[in-house]
Amino acid sequence: MLAQIRHLLSQFFSKSRTINNEPLNKVSLIVIILIDIFIAINVFAGLDDISQWYISPSQAYPCYFEWENYRKDAANDKDYRIVRLAFSYDTSDRFSFQQTYQKAEEEHLGWVSKTCLRYGDYKDKINNSENQQIIKTIDRKQSEISTLEQNNRNIRAQYDSTLLEKIAGQPRERSINLIAAEKAKQELERNNRQISTLKKEISNLKNKLVTKPESVGFIAFLKDGEKFREVEGGYQQASFWYPSIQLAFQSLFLVPLILIALSVYNLGQRKGYGLISLMSWHLLVIFFIPLILKIFEFLQIGAIFRFIFDIIRALFGSLLFLLSYVYILLIPPIGFGIIKFFQKIVFNTKAQAASRVQKSRCIKCAKKIRPHDSYCPHCGYYQYIECQHCNNLTYKHLPYCKQCGSSQNLDNL
Repeated sequence: MLAQIRHLLSQFFSKSRTINNEPLNKVSLIVIILIDIFIAINVFAGLDDISQWYISPSQAYPCYFEWENYRKDAANDKDYRIVRLAFSYDTSDRFSFQQTYQKAEEEHLGWVSKTCLRYGDYKDKINNSENQQIIKTIDRKQSEISTLEQNNRNIRAQYDSTLLEKIAGQPRERSINLIAAEKAKQELERNNRQISTLKKEISNLKNKLVTKPESVGFIAFLKDGEKFREVEGGYQQASFWYPSIQLAFQSLFLVPLILIALSVYNLGQRKGYGLISLMSWHLLVIFFIPLILKIFEFLQIGAIFRFIFDIIRALFGSLLFLLSYVYILLIPPIGFGIIKFFQKIVFNTKAQAASRVQKSRCIKCAKKIRPHDSYCPHCGYYQYIECQHCNNLTYKHLPYCKQCGSSQNLDNL
């Protein structure tokens, strides 16, 4: 396997740096590199765009996380907090919640959950002008409480200092503190009474908001366990399949480019167009690199390994490090299979040799030669090898001798 890897690397660098078996000059090499960089940037940009073409789980189920947090929330005011999320802080937003959720369908393939659209409709009903005024009043009163609490902290910080000044007999007009010691307690009590009053008013406003018919309907909808399980199951299923769908779309973007580049490369090889062969070879490499990266990314987070992850978690609990063993054991065979694929199918030396001999071309560089030429006049490659049976000359890399028809042991050639 190591010998095959070395051979592939040798072929790769040879094809990437030569035109008609002659090395590229420095200027040409720089131009090729710049073109490679430009193409690679656009390929990855295209991959990123097409990977987002299909609607994501969070776009298909936009209500899932809010709803899940509400069900897990153990606080007493969780009803108010979920209702509060129905009020948008962006006053310039022209779209309702339901419209915003459904807008994802216009820009992506797929559809938004009908239950989440209904969820958005409840929020839109709550977000009316009367309820918005209640929220503004709550915010204003909360701001007043914050101001009073800050004043209390300042008074407490200065109290000790003013008390020492009083004991020392320092005149009030020379004090560095704003409030005298005898007034500090009165100020604190007055502020605390105001804070208590404001908190009661806020509590009443929250209760008023939560008991509105539109809020009651929304909360009853949230407490419907069957509806939530429907959204939860849909979100989990979408998350399971989303990496696979992304890989499918990315492959749909890359495979045509790879086939075009491969066709142009083969054409250049047959016709002897060295520059076209070189350019198409570089494009072929650039198109294959992101495809391989995306395949390995899919193997890390895709449906297959998510399934394996779930099995390991079910069998071994917290021993998730065993998943690393799965990667270590499976990735090398996958890499070996990729190498075999390129070695046997894409860049099969024997298949190339058979095609080139039929067309009177050099077995190595594919340039046109005369049938009786032993050496290629273009690259100097020797075309023949001695038959293992009759000892006459026959073509390299072909399975049978052209003189006696005996099978050749190509593994040793």
